[in-house]
Amino acid sequence: MSAMRELRFVSEGQSCRGDLYLPEGEGPFLTVVMGHGFGLTKECGLAPFRDAFVQAGYAVFLFDYRHFGESEGMPRQVLLPNREVADWQAALACVRKLDEVDNQRIVLWGTSFGGGLVTAVAARESVAGIIAQCPMMDGMASVLEVIRYAGIGQALKMTGMGLWDVGSSALGLGPKMLPSAGRPGELAAMSSHDAYDGYTALMPDHVPNEVAGRIALALPLFRPVAQASRVTCPALILICETDTVAPASAAEKAAAAMARPSVKRYPVGHFDVYQGEAREISLADQLAFLRDLEG
Repeated sequence: MSAMRELRFVSEGQSCRGDLYLPEGEGPFLTVVMGHGFGLTKECGLAPFRDAFVQAGYAVFLFDYRHFGESEGMPRQVLLPNREVADWQAALACVRKLDEVDNQRIVLWGTSFGGGLVTAVAARESVAGIIAQCPMMDGMASVLEVIRYAGIGQALKMTGMGLWDVGSSALGLGPKMLPSAGRPGELAAMSSHDAYDGYTALMPDHVPNEVAGRIALALPLFRPVAQASRVTCPALILICETDTVAPASAAEKAAAAMARPSVKRYPVGHFDVYQGEAREISLADQLAFLRDLEG
């Protein structure tokens, strides 16, 4: 694999960091633009996917959203879906200018929250395809899942944290943080039986397990499923059947609304697809999808 090249691009006036990886050979290449999910950075468990794509002969552009990782944005750890959709669009505009990139063969790759984001972006932008892995297609469905496993009190506490964060920030006191993942019974955005271990396994020590509480107010309004009918490109939707973070039913509904969906289902949980046999099976399906796009 060739050396990584650091790039910067601007999203709504703020600088974002992206890394370009090129395969051996002469371009321009089919290029996979990759972004992570809920509160995570490009350093969090995506290397096996990135490396598999590059080794298969594809370029990869992997970036951090504003407020996270090596991108600008203050305060840190603020996750707002509309801003991250804008970051995706800015990353796409950056990639389209690169000589090494085949503009007619750009594929958006998102996992978890990012799987919903690439759906929203593909509803707005012309791309060759999308890959949405264990995608969060309906924030309201995810909230209802929290209520199912943790009770209505958990959802009310999260809403209270969101209001506290908005009020505190408005008064100039800074954000109030909500743990991204916690153990069952703890207050966190995700606290299902597999959330804490699965989420933190992806994280280097320096990546915080927290986001600004305002996401609790924005999440129910994040509904890529409502935009899925405008996705006209080929779409690979990878569904984890026992997902407690991004309900499989919402992903099925989104896929059914798309013009050219290909659906793969795995009998695993949300975080299982990042490791071991489930990851290898998913990667094989993803590489087959990319080969089909090459014609």
